[in-house]
Amino acid sequence: MSGVCIGSVGELLVEFVCTEKDHRHLRAAPYVGPFPSGAPGIFIDQAARIAGGLGGRAVFAGAVGDDAFGTVLLQRLKADGVDTGLIRVIPGVPTGTAHVSYNSDSSRDFVFNMEHSAAAHLPSGDAIEAGFLAAGITVLHISGSMLGGAAMRAAAVDACERLHARGVAISIDPNIRTELMTDRGYLDAVTRIMAMAAYVLPSDADADLLFPGQTFDNWSARLLAQGARAVVLKRGDQGCIGRDASGTLALPAHPVTVVDPTGAGDCFCATFVTLLAAGQPLAQALAQANAAGALAVGRLGPMEGNSTLAEIAAVLNPEGA
Repeated sequence: MSGVCIGSVGELLVEFVCTEKDHRHLRAAPYVGPFPSGAPGIFIDQAARIAGGLGGRAVFAGAVGDDAFGTVLLQRLKADGVDTGLIRVIPGVPTGTAHVSYNSDSSRDFVFNMEHSAAAHLPSGDAIEAGFLAAGITVLHISGSMLGGAAMRAAAVDACERLHARGVAISIDPNIRTELMTDRGYLDAVTRIMAMAAYVLPSDADADLLFPGQTFDNWSARLLAQGARAVVLKRGDQGCIGRDASGTLALPAHPVTVVDPTGAGDCFCATFVTLLAAGQPLAQALAQANAAGALAVGRLGPMEGNSTLAEIAAVLNPEGA
């Protein structure tokens, strides 16, 4: 299992959470933060915790500003074991930000500063390819949240094509953010990456957009037929469904008090992909990912609920039997 090396590329952000519900960022109110964030950043932080427990590694390619927010991100990722050698520090450009406001109906309103921040100043395609291959990457994960802007979208597709051609497994969480969907290119890029992907991990909302009117059985079968190794449907408080060549497994969600759901899907994906890539069977990886998602929603801040293998084991076996 020690050979697993998980990589990701994309936006690094700090997040601020509004303390008032149904606020929609429309009036003055207190926000709390900065919390380390960015969907691929949350993913790689969790992947590092899981891979580290198996003797593996996690590496990230991205960019932050030379400011306090960039320091917050770099310190967190390094502390949790992420190889940050491919993260650029961009002088004079602010670190990316996200502001989130929660609503009584469980919806969220986001305001992002991504495309015009340091987050968009990714390393070159040559640097990403060389750096990941030198690290011994076995899986490259893409979050659809980086596909809104044309430059970041092109970088994601380029990285996938380069590394897929070198035998690296591709993982994608479509993670479709309507706030970032400026043109058809977003969904086109998701489709292109899914066609290369070994692991495809949409949410219910993603599946409704990507496979309208289709059942999980139908679209998952098609993805497996075109080369995917495993497909998962993340269903929030309804649990999850996973499928690979061995069959289909549905798991209910763990009963938890939800404090902050942002980042739970990224945490789930990182746990699942890392364990599956490390050789665990679908049922074992899915159960641990499901537990990791439950832990993730219990703390304020998108990365604050990330977990270790020991913490996940305590959820699955609370009496230690």
